[in-house]
Amino acid sequence: MRKTLLDRNNNIAILLAGILAIVVGIGVGRFAFTSLLPSMLDGFLTLTYAGILASLNFAGYLAGAVFSIFIKDINTKVKYFRIGMVLSVLTTFVLATTTNETLWLVSRVIAGFGSAMLIIVGTAIVMVKLNFEDKTKAMGIHFSGIGIAIVVSDLISRYVLHGGTWSDAWLVLSLFAFIISFYSVYILSFDKQLKQQAIKHKLSKSIFSPYVVLLILAYFAEGVGFVVQGTFLPDIINSLDGLDGYGSLAWLLVGIAGIPSSIIWMRLAHKYGSINIIIVAMSIQLVGILIPALTNNMYLNLLSGILYGGTFIGLVALFMNLGGRLAAKNPVVLMGAMTATYGVGQVTAPLYCVALIEYFGDYDAALYLTAFIVFTGIVLLVYAKRIEA
Repeated sequence: MRKTLLDRNNNIAILLAGILAIVVGIGVGRFAFTSLLPSMLDGFLTLTYAGILASLNFAGYLAGAVFSIFIKDINTKVKYFRIGMVLSVLTTFVLATTTNETLWLVSRVIAGFGSAMLIIVGTAIVMVKLNFEDKTKAMGIHFSGIGIAIVVSDLISRYVLHGGTWSDAWLVLSLFAFIISFYSVYILSFDKQLKQQAIKHKLSKSIFSPYVVLLILAYFAEGVGFVVQGTFLPDIINSLDGLDGYGSLAWLLVGIAGIPSSIIWMRLAHKYGSINIIIVAMSIQLVGILIPALTNNMYLNLLSGILYGGTFIGLVALFMNLGGRLAAKNPVVLMGAMTATYGVGQVTAPLYCVALIEYFGDYDAALYLTAFIVFTGIVLLVYAKRIEA
């Protein structure tokens, strides 16, 4: 077994390395910020500054997503994957060792770029390396790494916060990311340089049909739907009457619900069609977004975390897998373009959230607007189905 897990061409090792890369880039580099937000808001961050930091993190992610479109050579992808790993570890270490606002702003942008290298470019490397005829189920397992990343980073944060501070948690997370990064870097590389002709593909505008454009716009709406709870969920729950302290439990449930979600959604997509299942998943997510605005019932609000975790990760897998299939010769082109629009939604949402929260004094207006944008995405997908039929 040990030898198998150290074999660069073993499918289990490749999937494990891909999941660990997601733990570093998404768990530590992105979602640990959400886990630690309530404790950082207590005497250090303001909600407005937290929103700006989240927005800048997604701006870096957007830059990485756009950049990834132009990395055509698999050997170059490996290089930028490694750079992403280094950036994710170092920027986490910065949060542990300073409270300088400028350094925090810069580090969140760079962390976002590193995250994009690990999930977009890393996923492309995993897809190339996996030795399966049909990679759909395997990619479902790969994207379950997002749920695992949330759970792992949250449990580490919780453990450290029991006896330490949020800066101690950032330090432990950076050391953890540093240790596990070695395995991913080792496995997700090639024994020798791959020949160029196997991976050189010209960028073709023909893949951007009206159907694909509608799909991309719907993914923008999903980017907005993802980011509001992805940034503020623990604080949203804590702010409700009688639910102070339940935010961290809701966030843990997000990760737990997320682990099997991409596998389940991908299987359903295989049976019932990707677009149909994306519409269903976004509709369920819509309900989860509205729950905290409509009730302070503890069980329903914990359910909102489950509905969020059970959909947003699956939706990433569904959209990315569909994008990869629609641009079979160069999946990273369409996957990168889709993630770029998703990124625009991510950058926009924290900023309008902060503005609405400051104006109204609670999260309700931000949640209603987010739900409306997700609903618009669903309408676009229904229309896309009609023009494709």
